[in-house]
Amino acid sequence: MRHAGSNRVPWSLALGASVALMLGACAQGGGGGEPVNVDPDPDKPFVLEGVGNLTEIAKLTGPDSINDTESAAVAGTDLGSMVNLGDKTFLLFGDTFGDRAPDAYGGQGGNWRSNVSAWTTDDDPSDGLTFDGWAPADDLGWAEALVEGDHDANDGTGEVTKIPTYGFAIGDTLYLSYMSVKFWGEPGAWDANDAGLAKSTDEGASWTALDAPRWPGDSNFIQVATANVEEGGDEYVYFWSIPAGRFGGVQLMRVPATVEAVEDAAAYTYFTGTDGDGAPEWSSDMAAARTIVDGTIGELSVMWSDYLDRWLMTYSDDGNAYMREGITPWGPWGEPIEMVSAVDHPGLYSPYMNPRYVGEGGRRIYFTLSLWGPYNVFWFSVDLERAE
Repeated sequence: MRHAGSNRVPWSLALGASVALMLGACAQGGGGGEPVNVDPDPDKPFVLEGVGNLTEIAKLTGPDSINDTESAAVAGTDLGSMVNLGDKTFLLFGDTFGDRAPDAYGGQGGNWRSNVSAWTTDDDPSDGLTFDGWAPADDLGWAEALVEGDHDANDGTGEVTKIPTYGFAIGDTLYLSYMSVKFWGEPGAWDANDAGLAKSTDEGASWTALDAPRWPGDSNFIQVATANVEEGGDEYVYFWSIPAGRFGGVQLMRVPATVEAVEDAAAYTYFTGTDGDGAPEWSSDMAAARTIVDGTIGELSVMWSDYLDRWLMTYSDDGNAYMREGITPWGPWGEPIEMVSAVDHPGLYSPYMNPRYVGEGGRRIYFTLSLWGPYNVFWFSVDLERAE
């Protein structure tokens, strides 16, 4: 998330903190259907030469947005990663405030919830996404927290909030990846207690935080982006993972795409490199995981591009937003291409794609983007420039 000193937590609670972060969603393969078939050949050429025609299409949340979020007590929120389930797409938002002063800046306000979710069946991304509803919601129609944080003081001893970092689906079961934040520090830096999963079996109407699996707060598996893939005839959920904050590289883990495996910590394996034939090697030892993308990576999103026949990764670095091209899920990954500049959009973070929302034959990529100042979520598009 984007931080601004100590004004990230509601003023009314006087916690002296900044709050924020992500979740996203690329579930069930390409556009929400079949899983992506992994081609392990690392020797294909890079074909993404650049991006262009960046367009701010709509404001999705908050005052003057294309959605009536005020009636759901959503005046300010961020993130907006997406997960598909059938014809529904769920947008997962971070710390959410129902009351904000007209001149409020950043994450602050009253009626604070650690996370909320809107859902949509809008299949035309060209003019923004119109929400159908909120899940869960109370009797007044106000958006409720999926898994509420404890809202302890920002002193590193408890849990300030639970921030969604991505989502995926196994059959009719929705899963939410979240991180438990114990301390918001300097801009771009925060500490986590751990990361875990919550699940819903009623299309987001209710959620249960799972006791397992959990990843330690000092590990590289706190914030994730996911995709369902097929590898060697077997289906997996891949997790591209980074530490807490925005100052670590990307590592990769996977789990068989079944409810039983997803909820079994021992079923997860971690990418440790490739063998002499270029095939991926996996280990149950998290400490053996290999970094596949170095750099200052924050709030990432990954999906397969049919247009490029390559993987795409988007992320922010506490400044600009970037896109990278991947030959295989573990690389090689190309150099970062600037997608959105902080000069034009100050305080940007969390660029999240979803394979359902592409246009122009896949050349156009639509994505959510958070802006810290207004503390709300916007809808953008960018065009891929492919080598002939």
